[in-house]
Amino acid sequence: MKQWRDQLKPAPDAETTAWRRLHSREGVWVDDFDGRWLVQTQGSSFPDELRDAVTGGEARSLYWKPRDKDAKTAPEWIAGEKVTEPFLVTENGVRFWIDFEAGYSQGIFLDQRENRRRVLERVGEGDRVLNTFAYTCAFSAAAAVGGAVTSSLDLSRPYLDWGKRNLEANGIDPAGHYFCKGDVFEWLGTFHRQGRTFQGVILDPPTFSRNGKGKVFKADRDYADLVALACGVVESGGWVLCTGNTHRLDNRSFEKAVREGVRQGRRKVERVEVFPMPEEFNGDDYLKTVWVTVG
Repeated sequence: MKQWRDQLKPAPDAETTAWRRLHSREGVWVDDFDGRWLVQTQGSSFPDELRDAVTGGEARSLYWKPRDKDAKTAPEWIAGEKVTEPFLVTENGVRFWIDFEAGYSQGIFLDQRENRRRVLERVGEGDRVLNTFAYTCAFSAAAAVGGAVTSSLDLSRPYLDWGKRNLEANGIDPAGHYFCKGDVFEWLGTFHRQGRTFQGVILDPPTFSRNGKGKVFKADRDYADLVALACGVVESGGWVLCTGNTHRLDNRSFEKAVREGVRQGRRKVERVEVFPMPEEFNGDDYLKTVWVTVG
């Protein structure tokens, strides 16, 4: 990989210490977590030229893992300081715990940086925000810092506990927020029957999932159904942030699925905004984002 230093992206702002540092067309990606680099590759070996990042002072640590969607092992230490404990990073001024010992992901998905900023800036004091497929509740932390009261849904109790620690890292008592373990589709139905509503709903589902009852969700096939369920719990004039990690749908098809979901949910589209990925991802468009306001 030639002249990799020329491809490095600076921090997007002074309040962000975690971002995509390198997004190479040659199949090498570097995520910078406050000087601790996580290198991912399409190939099955670490690119040796990047070892100079430690000796050159660009990185404190180098870790690596192949970019295999089925790989859930922790990244491998290559050089520099060994990271043996969770540590804090900031993004848009919001603090998050990162863990290099975790397998699937290290705590936040950096491609959602701009969407978390939009949530942080859009919510008002006391707004009720529902974060589905919450993982470590990064969206919830951003919304809570903005003054919202959040409800986080996820199948994993350990990840929800991680989310509580993220709130605490920002000086927020998690006791003032809600953490619900279980299937998102079932919870959305329960909230609808209870008449529980929200000013905002965040949809960030996996590309593919299967719940404990064997029901399969595929983002490219079932996204409209998910939006329809969300419309059953969002207030009139409220919003739904719809994101999807899918190469199968282009931006126009994804927006069409969102609009169809609103129609299925017997609601009206008042406004639609379509957003690109953060610029450090070099024009990649696998992550689709549509922000829809419903009446």
